[in-house]
Amino acid sequence: MNLSKSLYTRGLQCSKSLWLKKYKADVLTPPDASAKAIFETGDKVGALACQLFPEGKEVPFEGTTFDEKIALTKKWMDEGVQNIYEATFKYDDILVMVDVLHINEDGSVEINEVKSSTEVKEVYLHDASIQYYVLNGLGYDVKKTNIVHINNKYVRDEELEIDKLFSIVDVSDEVLDLQADIPTYLQYFRKQLGNKDVEPDIGIGKHCTDPYDCDAIEYCWNHIPEYSIFNISRLKSDKKFQMYHDGIIEFEHITDISSFSTSQQVQIKSEQTNSSIINKDAIQEFIDGLTYPIYHLDFETFQQAIPEWKGISPFMKIPFQYSLHAEHKDKPLEHYEFLAEEGIDPRYELAKRLVEDIPTDVTVLAYNMGFEKGVIRELAAMFDEFAPELLAIHDNIQDLMMPFQKKDCYVPSMRGSYSIKYVLPALVPEMAQAYKELDSVQNGGDAMQTYAKLAHMEDKEEVARLREALLRYCELDTLAMVKVLEKLKDVT
Repeated sequence: MNLSKSLYTRGLQCSKSLWLKKYKADVLTPPDASAKAIFETGDKVGALACQLFPEGKEVPFEGTTFDEKIALTKKWMDEGVQNIYEATFKYDDILVMVDVLHINEDGSVEINEVKSSTEVKEVYLHDASIQYYVLNGLGYDVKKTNIVHINNKYVRDEELEIDKLFSIVDVSDEVLDLQADIPTYLQYFRKQLGNKDVEPDIGIGKHCTDPYDCDAIEYCWNHIPEYSIFNISRLKSDKKFQMYHDGIIEFEHITDISSFSTSQQVQIKSEQTNSSIINKDAIQEFIDGLTYPIYHLDFETFQQAIPEWKGISPFMKIPFQYSLHAEHKDKPLEHYEFLAEEGIDPRYELAKRLVEDIPTDVTVLAYNMGFEKGVIRELAAMFDEFAPELLAIHDNIQDLMMPFQKKDCYVPSMRGSYSIKYVLPALVPEMAQAYKELDSVQNGGDAMQTYAKLAHMEDKEEVARLREALLRYCELDTLAMVKVLEKLKDVT
């Protein structure tokens, strides 16, 4: 039964998932746009990491069979090629493709597994360990096994410094420690896969999301209601699964709430009685703390694994857009917006416009203000000329999320969450519908991915259409905040 390194690590997470991948793949959820973007980032990072090991040759993926890949790898090794990218080997019916194989002068080899992450995760050790198992089984002298990952402490200067962008971590000892268990795992996997007519009887558990969200969750969790004890806010997984194994799945099954936090008790009581919890005094105190005019602010940001501009670190949140709704007591609502040109560092122009659009002595309202404050602090640190105004804006920010986070305003349809994606439809359902009617960009993930791809698009009309879609989405975000505040005022 053939396995690959990805199937091996899938099996380690859950052998039922492995069986489904082999025999019932149609029940697995296909990768969404966000997952595809992660894969694309991984490909770019992998290609760039090859420059750490120069003058190598890459085994082509397209147009070659795996047997041809294996033969080409051996041929190049015999010819003395020092670095081979996607070097391919097979042993014990396990196929592996090594991201970068380095061949030393004495014929020994080094495995380099490239990851777009910023740290060495346990699953990466298992990934590298099965590669070692194959090469060692074929008789190669593996001197070292490395995980090559992004160094998120790196700050780009004028030129990209590849050697500083990446960290190379020797995990040889950890990989050797894992070798003894591999035959046992393989025997177990092969036993499970040996009968394609018998689906493994493995229940749901923490393994469903650790280390990755399994693509079989929709299939394996189909007996769990859409809203259940698994949705209790901030409840530890251990307690959720203990309740599940005790037969407690729906809220109505909970008879004693004393062991839950105050916030969790509010959620449970609200669901069991189908009633809202409104703390009018606390809400009024929040509203009294706001002074007019109120500037409702929302940023959109994106990230780069490989920083393109000076002063950028890998996966740093780069603001490219904002929307502002200025709410006055005695005149109509005003809207301001900014969307950076694509393909350039957007931060300077955004900071410049922001301090022009927001006075330094007004209340600024954000939803989950930690995000907006973090963006503004980074802008202030980067641009001294705007720092005083930016820091004044920063200090004036208040958080519209607080009444919901504290559950001073809670309705059952919020489902334990104080995220705007639950609060908005609960309080202003017509606004939630407005998001669904938007063109192309309907959430923050869409905005991030859309802006990132604009610089690489040649169709100018399509670029213009997507820029308009970004503007309308971000405008709706701050208009939604205005409407949520109105609802808070209505309940006091």
